[in-house]
Amino acid sequence: MVPSSTPEKSFSRDLLNVLIRAGLIVVLVLFCFEIFRPFRDLMLWSVILAITLYPLQKRLMGPLGHKEGLIATLIVLISIIILMVPIYLLGTSIADSVQNTMSTVKAGDFQIAPPPDSIAGLPLVGKRLSGIWLQASIDLPGLTQKYLPQIKDVSLTLLSKIAGVGMGFLTFIFALIIAGIFMAYGEAGSRSAVQIASRVSDPGKGAKIAELCTATIRAVALGVVGIAFIQMLLVGVGFVMKGVPGAGLLALGVLLLGILQLPATLITVPVIAFVFATEGASTATIIFAIYVFVAGLVDNVLKPLLLGRGVDVPMPVVLIGALGGMVTGGIIGLFIGPVVLAVGYQLFWQWVEDAP
Repeated sequence: MVPSSTPEKSFSRDLLNVLIRAGLIVVLVLFCFEIFRPFRDLMLWSVILAITLYPLQKRLMGPLGHKEGLIATLIVLISIIILMVPIYLLGTSIADSVQNTMSTVKAGDFQIAPPPDSIAGLPLVGKRLSGIWLQASIDLPGLTQKYLPQIKDVSLTLLSKIAGVGMGFLTFIFALIIAGIFMAYGEAGSRSAVQIASRVSDPGKGAKIAELCTATIRAVALGVVGIAFIQMLLVGVGFVMKGVPGAGLLALGVLLLGILQLPATLITVPVIAFVFATEGASTATIIFAIYVFVAGLVDNVLKPLLLGRGVDVPMPVVLIGALGGMVTGGIIGLFIGPVVLAVGYQLFWQWVEDAP
């Protein structure tokens, strides 16, 4: 006769084995995540770029033959060449603006006009603001010495942000190269994505989920991030060619506004007013004003063409993704955040709608 305690011991032993295996799997996953974490944003960006550019590769397969590696290499090289010119101009503009500002301050040629009387009448902060402004117009070195710690902290923060932007562009170039490697194995990658989606969810829904993720990534990457980047390049080139002070920083502001779904006219209109106020009305300033104003509105033409393809992603989702990504990942997260959050949003509602 088998003792009655045998089933209980067997159950306990099986449960212990399951817990040990699960614990080992958790430890392995955590170790893998720690190793992969430094490359997480880079790989996410590479996958997003590869998925976004893959339709262009498929179009070129007809005229150039079925050579995925060659076509992917051509796309990456042409993209880098196109991007390096405006990025170089914007970087040079930022460096020149900082250098000119430092030279002007050191030479003592920087003069500030006294504050108007209306400033002192502002509620709460009017008198204090007017006093600081007046001291800056009379004794700027003394005011600078008084607030030197605060100025130093702000300057270091600004320099770190500028360095982060430069690192973001460099990371973008590396991500583009890795995306080219992914595109060189595009068909195999597409099959792998379907297999993974089928294994995670359901064999009958794997292809549908993979298609939904792909469409969401392309819609947001082209319709939000891509349009904002194109708008930044168009407006930034106009600022640089005209010699607007701080053209690079203003162009980055246009990029930020575009991703946050705010109008670029918040920057272009004041810049146009500044150019007219300093240079007057002439043929060059009028042409500059027309070009910059139209470039600031180009998103209204491109959004219906690009954002409407694939899926419908609410703008609050894009906005929250951009803000959250910028807080957690800086300039890289500003690009990745909207795409990742949009994919999660679409998958969540797909799961809700598929409920029995």
